[in-house]
Amino acid sequence: MATVPNTPLMPKATAVWLVENTGLSFDQIAAFCRLHPLEVKAIADGEAAQGIKGLDPVITGQLTREEIERVQRDPAARLKLAERKVRVPEQKRRGPRYTPVSRRQDRPNAILWLMRNHAELKDAAIMRLVGTTKTTIQQIRERTHWNAANLTPMDPVTLGLCSQLELDLEVERASKGGPRREEGDAGAQVLLPVEQTTAPEALEEQEEKELDADKIFAKLKSLKGPAEAEEE
Repeated sequence: MATVPNTPLMPKATAVWLVENTGLSFDQIAAFCRLHPLEVKAIADGEAAQGIKGLDPVITGQLTREEIERVQRDPAARLKLAERKVRVPEQKRRGPRYTPVSRRQDRPNAILWLMRNHAELKDAAIMRLVGTTKTTIQQIRERTHWNAANLTPMDPVTLGLCSQLELDLEVERASKGGPRREEGDAGAQVLLPVEQTTAPEALEEQEEKELDADKIFAKLKSLKGPAEAEEE
């Protein structure tokens, strides 16, 4: 499966590097890596992409220092992917993935991590990424696995079970293959644009909700007080 044109090979790893090593804004990094600005902010806050090692786009020939400096000087500018000089042929693998014996005990932890962080992935995608079986996936999902109590979610990329590129491709494929949901469907909730979530109307609405919550707790306390007095 080929990557989307004008998209870096490893978007999240590239975003991690840009956050840590440049002065680019969240919007600029998000536009280049095809991510949501809030996801880039979560990376900067350490809430997302934990365990993902940053990938230098300059070393890989995807960006130049001059291009990064140009965009840093202009907040409205956007990064442009450098023209690739070498075409890397797509690796085709037949049959199940081979996992080294030393890594096989880590597969259940990787499966649990994928279930929690990428619920859109189907069992077949998880099987391709970590080289497991459908039975093992089902046992971990239903918590009937023999070691379920001791499992800890761990990034399969960090464990060396798959590459970041392979994970990104599977997530992208799962997102594109998902069914379209009509507006108003409870399962169709997605991240809203930054302009909409930070608008004055949205902030006022949030403040009203917080005030309503305070009123409810205050009323509960007032109702609880007489009840305690009667018991005494």
